[in-house]
Amino acid sequence: MAGRIPKGFIDDVVARTDIVELIDQRIPLKKAGKNYQACCPFHNEKSPSFSVSPDKQFYHCFGCGAHGNSISFLMEYDQLEFVEAIEELARLHSMDVPREQTNGRTEKYQSVTREQKQSDYELMETASKFFQHQLKHAEGSKEAIEYLKSRGLSGDVAQRYGIGFAPDSWDAALKTIGRNHKETTQQLADLKILTSNDKGRTYDFFRNRIMFPIRDKRGRVVGFGGRVMDDGTPKYLNSPETRIFHKGRELYGFYQAKQANKNLEQVVVVEGYMDVVSLAQQGINYAVAALGTATTQDHMQMLFRATRKVVCCYDGDRAGRDAAWRALENALPQLKDGVDLRFSFLPDGEDPDTMVQKEGKEAFEARLNNATPLIDYFFEHFVGELDLTSDAGKSALLAQAKPLIALVPSDYYKEALTAKLARLVGKQVEQLNIAARSPVAEVRAQQTDFQITPMRRAIGLMLQHPELATQIEYIPALANAELPGFGLFIQLQQVILEQPEISSPVLLERFRGTREYPYLTQLIAWDHQIHQENLLAEFQQTFKSLQDSYLEKRLEALLIKDKTSELNAQEKAEYVALISALKR
Repeated sequence: MAGRIPKGFIDDVVARTDIVELIDQRIPLKKAGKNYQACCPFHNEKSPSFSVSPDKQFYHCFGCGAHGNSISFLMEYDQLEFVEAIEELARLHSMDVPREQTNGRTEKYQSVTREQKQSDYELMETASKFFQHQLKHAEGSKEAIEYLKSRGLSGDVAQRYGIGFAPDSWDAALKTIGRNHKETTQQLADLKILTSNDKGRTYDFFRNRIMFPIRDKRGRVVGFGGRVMDDGTPKYLNSPETRIFHKGRELYGFYQAKQANKNLEQVVVVEGYMDVVSLAQQGINYAVAALGTATTQDHMQMLFRATRKVVCCYDGDRAGRDAAWRALENALPQLKDGVDLRFSFLPDGEDPDTMVQKEGKEAFEARLNNATPLIDYFFEHFVGELDLTSDAGKSALLAQAKPLIALVPSDYYKEALTAKLARLVGKQVEQLNIAARSPVAEVRAQQTDFQITPMRRAIGLMLQHPELATQIEYIPALANAELPGFGLFIQLQQVILEQPEISSPVLLERFRGTREYPYLTQLIAWDHQIHQENLLAEFQQTFKSLQDSYLEKRLEALLIKDKTSELNAQEKAEYVALISALKR
């Protein structure tokens, strides 16, 4: 089992990374004074407020407040987990990721997690090719090909999406891919290509199904969807979640849509794999589908980052409308200015697959263009269930709509939804009191409220210029001082003294996951505007002021105690030392 990545390695990979180069590969940056800038990738804006500092190796958006180092950027922009971000940085530097073993020693890499994942991806690609091969050569493949033809699919589209066939056999994948190799068989079972029964018999998970490989946003096969060719059940059988497959984070067809469209102007969200490939057959190559689950917040975040327009196209039955409403609820917290979310419902008994074959590309795209805007659909959902001519109906609308509107981060959408709600219930906007602020407004308020106190000044200066820590006395006892922040100050100083060459972004990374981390990210982004030649004197004066403040408080406490009860020998010695220290 893989252990933790050593802190020293994390420090090293962060120190080796040029954040300007890393971000510029994803977002073109322009020089602006000593920093670089661009329009923020995390919220919509017309003028750039996203700044990247080569000195601090830190990015900060003055609009939405997004900030962090190279690891934070990969986690937010590429939607990676922390370990994945470390592994990605390591890959960029051709470094191996070490792991701490249970005995406390560090292995010279072989990173079990990285190697395991790489092996998993390779094995899933092998499985995908196996299913594609079976579509042409397995017993029953003719029926599978005829089925695909009957659904109007060409060989070109089948190849583009890697469509295959799982033969009606208990052990075709087991024998061909597993090859009776114990470790490979176990890996296939972990990835749900194989399964086993209560008696311990191992066999193929997918049998007699059309196979749709599911690729992540990097194009790696992470799972499969298998569809029956008759009336069997379940109609779709999807890969269960594995160590590389999480349904709530992946969208079928997203990778192919990105490949087919250099500028992905819009995405249509449908319900099934066949809907995606049938639309592609008709030239609508920007469709995606959730994987047997509701469209999640992660899905919506992925879509809004990739395109400005998303159309959810569902069947017009109750199930389709329920799916649409769940998609809307999950979209609200991700809704930002500049994105367009719409909803299109098909006639009863129709789905995108059948509809596009009946009316063709042009008519189907006309449907998408005429889709209902989010604001209209939001209230149509309530109006269909509530009697807004009654006070009871209006109060119910207020109770149900207000909490949802409060989730919206976009100022425009929040104001538009609130205005329409006010009209429907016959009230003034001011009376509705949609209290929650958008993240942008919240961050701006926090930035306004964040005052630079002497303690914050001292911590911020040392964080941004770690070399300053060696220019003052190290007094561990100050960590226990009854002065907020001294504990963190001494902790930072100790880390620097133990590693004098540590850089600001590496120092900040040491505190990720702690309650102090958000506070430190604000201080590392703080522009102290102190000239280099004045930096040391400013820092020393600030520290001495803080130290004296503590010493005076401690001296006062001893004086008070001396008046009420006699000081012991240790306290008397401390009293003399304090008097001496304050005179220096």
